Amino acid sequence: MKQKVLMIVTSHNMLGSTGKPTGLYLSELAHPYEVLVEAGCDITVASPKGGDAPIDPGSIASEIEKYALLAKNTKALHTIKPEDYDAYLVVGGHGTMWDLAFNADLNRILPAAFAQGKVVAAVCHGPVALTHLKNPDGAFMIRNKKVTGFTNEEEFAAGLTKVMPFLLEDELIKAGAAYLKKPNWAANVVVDGNLVTGQNPASAKGVGEAVASLLCVEEVK
Repeated sequence: MKQKVLMIVTSHNMLGSTGKPTGLYLSELAHPYEVLVEAGCDITVASPKGGDAPIDPGSIASEIEKYALLAKNTKALHTIKPEDYDAYLVVGGHGTMWDLAFNADLNRILPAAFAQGKVVAAVCHGPVALTHLKNPDGAFMIRNKKVTGFTNEEEFAAGLTKVMPFLLEDELIKAGAAYLKKPNWAANVVVDGNLVTGQNPASAKGVGEAVASLLCVEEVK
């Protein structure tokens, strides 16, 4: 039976009060998707609102443009149950910073799935979805877990430090995680048990490979 993976994307399409469009970062959807499909996984894409998810226009490169179709007609998170999938992978993009950090459906789904031994993964800004998740005992799910995510330095280099509602690195540390980072734009994938996180877009393929490995399917080189 194929392993089932739910890839979670943002429904938020505006970059703060700048008036500029944002959304999911397409390579962070495309690269893990390629790896996981080649490894034989069955992929579904979901978002908070369901339907067509916004894509950051700056992330649409010709070689991955075809994967924009994956953002069409996504499932709504409220329809998802923790036991529905073998792995959950949160795709990045600046839109996540507004609608995934305090998402009630993710708080219902991901800690329960994680406790069941399902793989929980996130890349770039996607780890924002993990920052406020709590276990049944009230403790943060990522407390004392090794994680990574888009760094303060990378946000500064992108010129968006003051646009973000908060900084991802700071929020991961506030949740009690052991935050690990590499220099700007260097690939960095951190695995702690069944938790997988990637620092930036360059880490997206590696996150997909780590998820495939944890699912005990053939890892794609």
